[in-house]
Amino acid sequence: MKINSEQSIAFQKFIWQFYADHARQFPWRSTHDPYAIVVSEIMLQQTQTYRVEPKFIDWMLAFPSFEMLAQATLRDVLSAWQGLGYNRRGMALHKIAQIVMQEHAGHLPQDPAVLQTFPGIGKATAASICAFAFNMPTVFIETNIRAVYIHTFFRQHDEVTDKQLIPFVEQTLDHSNPREWYYALMDYGVHLKKMNKNPARKSAHHTQQSRFEGSDRQIRGAIVRLLTQHSSLHKSDLFKCINDDRVEKIAHQLSAEGLIKFENDHFCI
Repeated sequence: MKINSEQSIAFQKFIWQFYADHARQFPWRSTHDPYAIVVSEIMLQQTQTYRVEPKFIDWMLAFPSFEMLAQATLRDVLSAWQGLGYNRRGMALHKIAQIVMQEHAGHLPQDPAVLQTFPGIGKATAASICAFAFNMPTVFIETNIRAVYIHTFFRQHDEVTDKQLIPFVEQTLDHSNPREWYYALMDYGVHLKKMNKNPARKSAHHTQQSRFEGSDRQIRGAIVRLLTQHSSLHKSDLFKCINDDRVEKIAHQLSAEGLIKFENDHFCI
């Protein structure tokens, strides 16, 4: 399935007009600093913008550059990350800063293939970083963009795959300003979700996030949060603080992942 040039132009005109009238403002949109873009893209994975915005501002004050972040301790990094969830993303961001400083002379590579080798950065995130930091005409899909293309071109379909959508993203991409084009698509996607039943529900990739309360994720977060508040905790004290039979198993899982350490019966970061 393809669209002709007239359809593509009409679609671009509509999206750009919507953006002119309804563009959202975020601090990461007012900069082209590759570091700030990487921070925002990692933070925005699985986290809504209203939660990310204040954390992003505080983070940039605490760690304003790859160099400053690379020099920070993991404990300081995870302490600043608290409130965003999925602490592995914070650890990944710390490792990314170290890689940039140690292997790329402090400069973020402009190659999506290279960025994909970094912790916490997959194909879509690598492409989005290149679009937003370097205004490169990369092609990617995220949840709001997915909603736009399903609503516009696959309204009568179910179980739509990203493989079906990618050609439409490619054909309609505004190569003159991909950075703001993607911002515009995302803003229209957010609008669609408010006005209609989320079109992305028709995606074959749509999943509902599992319940947080009482989950392993909640326990993982509680363990890391406690250890950012204490230099070290004996295992018995940690297990008392979080009264759940799963704590010991999950704590050792976190240790195996490198998020925390276990030495001499003590847990620490």
